[in-house]
Amino acid sequence: MSISFKKKILIAVDGSKYSDYAFEWYLENIKKSDDYVIMLHSVEPHSLPNTPTGAGGADVQTSITQEQMAHEKEFKKICSTKMKDAHLHGLVKQTTGAPRTEIIRVAEEENVDLIITGTRGLGTVRRTMLGSVSDHVLHHAHVPVLVCRNKNERRTSSSSNH
Repeated sequence: MSISFKKKILIAVDGSKYSDYAFEWYLENIKKSDDYVIMLHSVEPHSLPNTPTGAGGADVQTSITQEQMAHEKEFKKICSTKMKDAHLHGLVKQTTGAPRTEIIRVAEEENVDLIITGTRGLGTVRRTMLGSVSDHVLHHAHVPVLVCRNKNERRTSSSSNH
């Protein structure tokens, strides 16, 4: 039996309660049986600490890299289980790079119809200083973007000023 998919939806996930909320919101509010869902986890490479090359320094760097790879593999498994449990059609995709640009890139590459992301609810000052992935996606995506803010999360005091 072949399924004809009507919408391709990208859900950005990172293991935070904010992305979990966005995924749950999708399931409870807009999920359709003919959706094709791409759960995207973009891993931003972390610089390895400067360790001396002698006296086990290379072993430390190798250990850190292996630990990060194991964590990414486990997270992909968790996402795959969530999709299976929710009876979703689609895939879990992991990329390497800044999440803000990877979400846009993958959305275009996969020709999605909608991007769903969570938000930490940064205030104006923190969002300006730190940047916001959801804000960047909202302003640079070429498709509709749904930013899920958990109504039970209190906004920071600086965000209530705008």
